[in-house]
Amino acid sequence: MKMIHRLMEKKKRDLENQIQHRSESVEFEVKEDKRTLSFPFSSEEPVNRGVLGNEILDHGKDSINFERLNSQAPLLLNHQPDKIIGVVQRGWLDSEKRRGMVEVKFANNALGKETLEMVNDGILRNISVGYSIEKTTEEENRDGYFRAVDWTPAEVSVVSIPADYRGAGIGRAKENVPNTSKQQESSNMTTEQRESAVASQDAPQSKPSEKTEMTDTPDLTVVREEASKKAASDERNRIREISVVCERHQLGNELKDTLISDGTSIEETRKIALEKIQAKPVETVAPLEMDAKTEERYSVAAGIKAVLTGDWSSREAGLVRELSQEVERSGVKRSADRSFLIPYSALTKRATRATYVTSSATTGGNVVAEDLLADDFIEALRANTITGSLGIRTLPGLIGDVAIPRRSGTATGYWLSSETTAITQSESTFDQVTMAPKNYAALSKFSRQTLLQATPGIEELVRRDLMDTINVGIDAAVISGSGSSGQPTGITGTSGIGSVAIGTNGGAITLETLINLEEEVLVDNAGGASMAYATNPKVLSELKKLRAGGSAAGDGAFLWNVDPSGIGRGGTPGVINGYPIGVSTNVPSNLTKGSSSSVCSAVIFGDFSQVALGVWGNGLEIEIGTDSDDFSKALTSVRAITTIDVAVRQASAFSACLDVTT
Repeated sequence: MKMIHRLMEKKKRDLENQIQHRSESVEFEVKEDKRTLSFPFSSEEPVNRGVLGNEILDHGKDSINFERLNSQAPLLLNHQPDKIIGVVQRGWLDSEKRRGMVEVKFANNALGKETLEMVNDGILRNISVGYSIEKTTEEENRDGYFRAVDWTPAEVSVVSIPADYRGAGIGRAKENVPNTSKQQESSNMTTEQRESAVASQDAPQSKPSEKTEMTDTPDLTVVREEASKKAASDERNRIREISVVCERHQLGNELKDTLISDGTSIEETRKIALEKIQAKPVETVAPLEMDAKTEERYSVAAGIKAVLTGDWSSREAGLVRELSQEVERSGVKRSADRSFLIPYSALTKRATRATYVTSSATTGGNVVAEDLLADDFIEALRANTITGSLGIRTLPGLIGDVAIPRRSGTATGYWLSSETTAITQSESTFDQVTMAPKNYAALSKFSRQTLLQATPGIEELVRRDLMDTINVGIDAAVISGSGSSGQPTGITGTSGIGSVAIGTNGGAITLETLINLEEEVLVDNAGGASMAYATNPKVLSELKKLRAGGSAAGDGAFLWNVDPSGIGRGGTPGVINGYPIGVSTNVPSNLTKGSSSSVCSAVIFGDFSQVALGVWGNGLEIEIGTDSDDFSKALTSVRAITTIDVAVRQASAFSACLDVTT
């Protein structure tokens, strides 16, 4: 909008201080000498100035400067300076009728006499004024209108063919004049207006010998008026839309001005914007890679111990500090002094949440040096993470907020019944899928004794506990993040995904429910290579009972086994109705539908490649701290923080049933 305002202001400044023209058909008051006539030359009738809007010449007391008219301004024929047919003797304001008036005297030469004769015979009835504008103001409560509140008439002309002021905009009067930078504008007045245009009702008036007959010929004034209004409206909309697109996508004023001045359509502008956005890569940082030797030496526990003691002199602690500084140089900043950064690559090396103390076998004592079988360590049971294996896209190393351009609507094609069939205009529409940093943290506690006595087994536990906790949280966010309280918006929380309901109070899963889920996606042309189901173990047990014809014995083959090539465990491949299925307790099983309170489960179907997981930076932060409880018990709190967000690229690529009773 600022761009439109600047352009309008510039054009209005260009309009000011230049000679303009407008015409009217008038009635003349003839004086006794037969060569002196008085008539109106201007009114407050709006004149269309194209994209600038409609111009009104104000006829207030101080708006018109009559100095030039009252200095014996010329009376011209068709605005041609070399065709002087008389002189303006005086000009004044008819404040009652809000008109500009002049008294002119026709020259006694051949051209003056000839023109006066045609005026007296009613052949020439049109008067046009040349004027300059010094100041304009916007009309209140009239969009697209502006008023010239300081203007100066410079000359008056008798014209033969006035231009239609409504249709021509900032155009040329249709006179045979040399091409100059001066802009001309003419207008016809109705018969009623001409009759009211006489300066003095008591003065004798010359009349045409006969009235013009009405015909069925289309009124060109009306036609031109409508065409001009539409053209002006379309141009304003084009400028406005181009400005919005360029400002929204930060394409710069130079490109915006070029698109506007070149007459580029809004559809072409959107295509150019999309190309510019696609050509601009998302700003990222490169991952910090570690070789096998460095990976083997890296110790999270050594970094924690160094923060606690302030001693970074050991070889292991020095490596932790060095890599932390490398991550920080890439743009990831620490949020606390008692913290360090861990490259993501350092957490993928080796294969849980409690207070780790050596006096308790379950929280640290069992990993202090004895004859331990480290490779046979029994891990705590956690939710299975499935979204990564189902094909979601990961955008690593992000720096700022991310906007992914998306075509949200397409143009429409038409069959033409004939060569002259009009085509309805339709355009592609574009929007953006955005991602912004959201923080997820995991907290564990360690005793001082654990850090001093632990074998490499405690290092493994620290890594696995922190990373697995974060992975489970991210997986749950992708599936069902609420979008509130700092959470990303997951698949089930995304507006616009397909919905399949079983009943008022929910119901058992059926083959029809699965087919309806698939239909919701496929009818929107959203099928892709990563189509799959996701649900929880409760629904899984019911799915395994489904047969092709029902759930009773003899109803056909089990649906779970229809695709022996599916990926899964043992003799029951993870495929249902021909599509892979991921199973995790991260898929909600405590939903409510009607009277079925907290017993409903979710089943999701869709193209999981349409989910984007954005990861900011190339490492996570480990912060060391103590609270009052830690101090009294000689414990240390370790918090790991990572920054991510989730975005569903196309909502129509997913459908969900949220009322499966289990």
